[in-house]
Amino acid sequence: MGSQREALQRIISTLANKNDEIQNFIDTLNQTLKGVQENSSNILSELDEEFDSLYSILDEVKESMINSIKQEQARKSQELQSQLSQCNNALENSEELLEFATRSLDIKEPEEFSKAARQIKDRVTMASAFRLSLKPKVSDNMTHLMVDFSQERQILQTLKFLPVPKAPEIDPVECLVADNSVTVAWRMPEEDNKIDHFIMEYRKTNFDGLPRVKDERCWEVVDNIKGTEYTLSGLKFDSKYMNFRVRACNKAVAGEFSDPVTLETKALNFNLDNSSSHLNLKVEDTCVEWDPTGGKGQDSKIKGKENKGRSGTPSPKRTSVGSRPPAVRGSRDRFTGESYTVLGDTAIESGQHYWEVKAQKDCKSYSVGVAYKTLGKFDQLGKTNTSWCIHVNNWLQNTFAAKHNNKVKALDVAVPERIGVFCDFDGGQLSFYDANSKQLLYSFKAKFTQPVLPGFMVWCGGLSLSTGMQVPSAVRTLQKNENGMTGSTSSLNNITQ
Repeated sequence: MGSQREALQRIISTLANKNDEIQNFIDTLNQTLKGVQENSSNILSELDEEFDSLYSILDEVKESMINSIKQEQARKSQELQSQLSQCNNALENSEELLEFATRSLDIKEPEEFSKAARQIKDRVTMASAFRLSLKPKVSDNMTHLMVDFSQERQILQTLKFLPVPKAPEIDPVECLVADNSVTVAWRMPEEDNKIDHFIMEYRKTNFDGLPRVKDERCWEVVDNIKGTEYTLSGLKFDSKYMNFRVRACNKAVAGEFSDPVTLETKALNFNLDNSSSHLNLKVEDTCVEWDPTGGKGQDSKIKGKENKGRSGTPSPKRTSVGSRPPAVRGSRDRFTGESYTVLGDTAIESGQHYWEVKAQKDCKSYSVGVAYKTLGKFDQLGKTNTSWCIHVNNWLQNTFAAKHNNKVKALDVAVPERIGVFCDFDGGQLSFYDANSKQLLYSFKAKFTQPVLPGFMVWCGGLSLSTGMQVPSAVRTLQKNENGMTGSTSSLNNITQ
């Protein structure tokens, strides 16, 4: 009966996952169909605009050529009209002179005839008919304004859609996820020397496999990539995966996106648990600050709030430490006394994890480490066998030490600006580094017998956290080297709890 129930549960889980996968594919198809309709409409509008622009240019060219023909016609007509007018005047004067000369032939008196002959000779010499060019100044030829658009017609007949680059292919083997950076590499399915640049889009997701249509973040865009790989650096890995896709662009148009690739980007993400922190600590998600007034009169305030909560809702405008909501998990009591402690809200049960801590410059005392959930509300980090930490004291005298089970190991190194914490739960190792130089500060060896929580103590100052970080490559290398060495453990190491 039990085995059948387990088998049925597996079948149900498989069916549920398959249904979810099909539903996601249906959503993808619907979105694609909607995109086809919208994009087709946009492309048709753009096509109309392009042809309208082409028609407009042709109309402008036609109008310009018609004007040229009309101007040439007007110029030649004016030249011919002027020449024609001159010829008519010359002909009229020549006919008059001819008539006068003909009449002069009938003159009988020699003296009068001689006078008429001289007049005729002078008038002939001055006659415009003999100075007139009898060649047309312009011809009737207009062939220099004729057109032949046969080549242009051939060009117009070859009009077609723009050549679109093919979709690139992302190579998951060549992609690299390390040190909170992601390098994505791709190639073209065939050589294309017309490609000008690439566009890469990415987004974070908690779903493996194909990108989801619903309940997903927007794509982020990186434009104008000249090569066939790109590195995103300085990322916070606050999701399990990231989706990537790439498209190629020539000078005119962008091609299809590549098939999306999903890369794993898991890292430890946690906030500070303000439900169990000491009342003298002002806690936000990744920041904690000492508040000397936080614990005064809080007991009466909390009791009054609890009584008031039975008949009404506390005002959301309250921002003091005492108005913080009560613990919803009910997993532990609030730290009190001199245990100015706050824990992370996420337990570490396996694997290797890394986070960083930065203290305020004027912070007088703080501790960074891990602890079991069973750490008592009066317990201080490093003073019990359920917590491990390094402690910085800048009050009265400066000390820097590793602490566990009330044992102290002074550290003969400078306190770094940022402290990196590496926790290898399965390997039983807790190491502290200078987050900038990756210099090892100290390592604990301890067989963890229950989940641990990141732990922090602060007095007269504040701390800020950086989470969502991968274990840096330099730390991994140092861990391998350290684990390969012998006789490197200290008096606080090799402790089983």
